[in-house]
Amino acid sequence: MSKHLPVVSSQSVCEALSKVGFREIPGRGKGSHTFLYRADPPAGITVPQQREVKRGTLRAIIRQAGLSVDEFIGLL
Repeated sequence: MSKHLPVVSSQSVCEALSKVGFREIPGRGKGSHTFLYRADPPAGITVPQQREVKRGTLRAIIRQAGLSVDEFIGLL
């Protein structure tokens, strides 16, 4: 059974995703959002810049990255 999602900042989310190959694309994110891209396998994710990313948004980001909650927590 997967663990509960932790409360994390957008900076922590970006740092965790960078460990699995995502890189920020400057100028692609709009306003208070950052766009991350991974070439292999291709995936693009938009992360809102917030002190605390909402759990539903975090779950969607994890799913778009192709990770499980446990894998994501291991990257933090």
